[in-house]
Formats: sequence, structure tokens, C-alpha cells
Amino acid sequence: MFKNVMVFRIDVPPAVDATQVESVLQTTRFEPCGGSQEKSIGWIEPRGVAHGPLLEIVGGQWILLLQTEAKVVPASVVKRRAQEQMKQIEATTGRKPGRKEAREIMDDVRMSLLPMAFTKQAAVQVWIDWSAGLLVLDCGSQARADEVITCLVKAIDGFALRAIQTQVSPAIAMSQWLANKEAPAGFSVDRECELKASDESKAVVRYARHALDTDEITQHIAAGKMPTRLAMTWGDRVSFVLTEALQLKKVAILDVVFEAASALASDRKDDNFDADVAIATGELAQLIPDLLESLGGELPV
Repeated sequence: MFKNVMVFRIDVPPAVDATQVESVLQTTRFEPCGGSQEKSIGWIEPRGVAHGPLLEIVGGQWILLLQTEAKVVPASVVKRRAQEQMKQIEATTGRKPGRKEAREIMDDVRMSLLPMAFTKQAAVQVWIDWSAGLLVLDCGSQARADEVITCLVKAIDGFALRAIQTQVSPAIAMSQWLANKEAPAGFSVDRECELKASDESKAVVRYARHALDTDEITQHIAAGKMPTRLAMTWGDRVSFVLTEALQLKKVAILDVVFEAASALASDRKDDNFDADVAIATGELAQLIPDLLESLGGELPV
């Protein structure tokens, strides 16, 4: 259900009413881009059922889904057509368009091409765990996370967040685990990592499907290269790649979890959704605190 994980701390959980939040979400339901609209953003049904609720609550966990749609107009096409127009102006009037006019021509060309542009859609899964005070987003960039948070703040009155900071930075912790050839309790180091030099060279060494408990890795770290990505598994249940920014990539819940939860399986779509949410949030609700503890815990505010 979650392929990426970005975690934020909810500062002061507000007194929220799910019915009221649903009403607000309905006012910002996703609508496809209009003819000359470059981007559209709004909430869609997490269950995938048309005209269904935009807020789903499973076992006390809030699940939302934010969708964006953007029209893609290749910059090279805009530039070529704008240059054609500017050459025509120069040939007709004998003058070369200035910078301001050139920008206006570029904007006009882009707007004229929007109705014919292809659209690109992306959706971000949102999980709010009020009991733990955590917001979890299934996205891989801060820009996309900021977009989602802005929409959440508009939908939930008094919603306030902060980035989680740990006593030990992920990069330092990962370098210690690799140098000592020992993962933190409850975790194991897998066979993928990226090391980057901190000097001007910015040299990068990547390992894939490669044993990491070797002297070669230790030598890279001793030479000043810091881990920026490290593949790990938690409790033989969830695999992921930890980044220096405290993000989880390539999150995968392992088969053993689904086998243990087979009693939740059903041929009905609704029950499958509930089971998926219960499994994903149940595992991540345990993994996240263990990971933070392995990094020395959160820094006090």
C-alpha cells in the first residue's frame, strides 16, 4: 500500500470531527484539468469507488488520497514555436523582440498548446495516526509532500506539523552500522547501498545485490564517504531503503506478514481495502518507532 514513507510529527493534535473534515474535503474534490489549465489538485476516493467518501477510517486510522494532474508541454516545442514567431516578427517589422516581449510570446505559445497537451496524473496516499501523532505520506519528494500538507492544513482546522529530527542523523547511523558490520536491534542490513564523498569530488559508489559486510565498504567509510541510502529489513517483515533524509524508499511488506493475516483476505473489494490498510498501518506503526529508536530517538522540541 505504501511504496515510499515520509513521516511528520503532528504538533498539537486538534479536536477533529471526521464528518466535518469529510464535508471540507468534498469542496476540494479532484476535477480534471480544463482546456487551458496547467495543473489540477484535489481529493479522490481512497477506496476507488466513484462518489464514495474521501476520508476512510479503518481501525482508527485515517486514510486519504490526494490526486494531481498536470499537462505536459515539452519545453523544446514551446521554444521552437516561439522562435518561429519571433523570427516572423523580425522579418516583418525589422526589429528583434526584446526580453519582455519574448517572454510574453513564450507564455502565449505555452497557453495555446495546453488544450492539446498530454496529462500526467499522480496520487499520494495519506495516513494520519492520531494516537501516535504521526502523519505518513507515500511520496518521495519534499515538494510533493509540501503540496499534500498544504491541502491537509486547509481541510483540518488547527492542523500543525513539524519534521522529525533524530538524535543521530541517518547518515551517521548508517555509517556506524556498516563500519561495525552490525545492524541495530530488530533490523538487518540487506544488499544495496549508496556512498557519497563529502569533498569537492562528490564521488558516488553504489552497490546492488552485493554483500555489504566487507572491508571494501569499511574503507570507503574511512575515506570519508557517507551512506546516503541503505537497504534494510525490519523484523523479517518489512524491507525498505533508508535515506539520509529519513525517508523510506522501496517499502515492501514481506509474504510472511500476508500469510499470517490470511484470515483477513476476502474476494470483496471493500474488505481487501480494509485488510490492506490494517496490514500496512499495523506494520509501519511498529517499524517507525523502532527505526526512530535506532537513531537515538527524536530530538526534543
